[in-house]
Amino acid sequence: MERPASPQMASSSPDSPCSCDCFVSVPPASAIPAVIFAKNSDRPRDEVQEVVFVPAGSHTPGSRLQCTYIEVEQVSKTHAVILSRPSWLWGAEMGANEHGVCIGNEAVWTKEQVGEGEALLGMDLLRLALERSSSAQEALHVITGLLERYGQGGSCLEDPAPFSYHNTFLLADRTEAWVLETAGRLWAAQRIQACCFLSEAFLDFPGWSGFLLICKQGARNISNQLSIGTDISVQHPELRTHAQAKGWWDGQGAFDFAQVFSLTQQPVRMEAAKARFRAGQELLQQWQGGITAEVMMGILRDKESGICMDSGGFRTTASMVSVLPQDPTQPCVHFLTATPDPSRSVFKPFIFGVGVAQAPQVLSPTFGAQDPVRTLPRFQTRVDRRHTLYRGHQAALGLMESDQVSPREKGLP
Repeated sequence: MERPASPQMASSSPDSPCSCDCFVSVPPASAIPAVIFAKNSDRPRDEVQEVVFVPAGSHTPGSRLQCTYIEVEQVSKTHAVILSRPSWLWGAEMGANEHGVCIGNEAVWTKEQVGEGEALLGMDLLRLALERSSSAQEALHVITGLLERYGQGGSCLEDPAPFSYHNTFLLADRTEAWVLETAGRLWAAQRIQACCFLSEAFLDFPGWSGFLLICKQGARNISNQLSIGTDISVQHPELRTHAQAKGWWDGQGAFDFAQVFSLTQQPVRMEAAKARFRAGQELLQQWQGGITAEVMMGILRDKESGICMDSGGFRTTASMVSVLPQDPTQPCVHFLTATPDPSRSVFKPFIFGVGVAQAPQVLSPTFGAQDPVRTLPRFQTRVDRRHTLYRGHQAALGLMESDQVSPREKGLP
């Protein structure tokens, strides 16, 4: 497969903060009749992500569910999910459920202050939505409902120094996708779909005129910044009145969510995200109509754009690509690395079905009540969370970078 040249981007500095990139393609942007979802999870370089399978379950009415920091009310039934998650927390950076719903989240900073208290992490909201929804739109309602009730907050790193943020989400299913962007308990959402419309056109025949069917290509990405402008499909009922009360919007003219809620002075992390966001847009545009799982994997492996991150204390610690066929008789296929750096990792396939069970090779050890995330004050000690595949991947990379492996074994000519 010959790939278009990568768009140019300013190189990331060693002090670049953690970041992520999510992508989705809806036909006709996809080369096949399927929605294609992808995400790179960029986290502290020594953080381990495990891949966890959780079967569907039935639960006692009124029971409570322990998330990373707080408890929430459990629902009576939960769906089976596959999750790629930092192994110290309850939620997930990305995942899918048995109904073909996929979600990825991103850190974002806005004019709304990040609360200091512990609440639901964006990663908790992601897992809760996967367990409780059978469509992308239902997942959106789950997240916004939980956000309204419990809020979002708490440290997002396994470190004594707190690091908190708000979240944006990319949600997809077999037929459509949604971008959901939050600022505290407020939010705006945009529906991404293949939309066709009639446009009046004059054809290249004397005396002929008529209407031309135009299809808008459905490809979208998000990268650690607000990206929904005036094209808002649904929003928090108090979004505009809150912005007006704060003096961020005068109540006149079009309401641009990103412009109104984005920080006036952007931190370095947000400025770097702008370039990565533009690079992702260009890569998707270059592949319009020809996007496949292989293309998405190539985008996630693109180092020149910064999408595949390896900079200072942060790197791409796990990646995921999902193919969600529009034909409901065809299975959804989810590819997960469970190891860092997609350019040096294999995407392993997963399909929901009878007899599916947890793969122990990608499950991190547990530490019970002695886990540093459970003992107070939190994160005062560190534990070794590496799973079997992670250890093997580290060993293989060490050999590749030494003289113990021949050029041929490294895949070089």
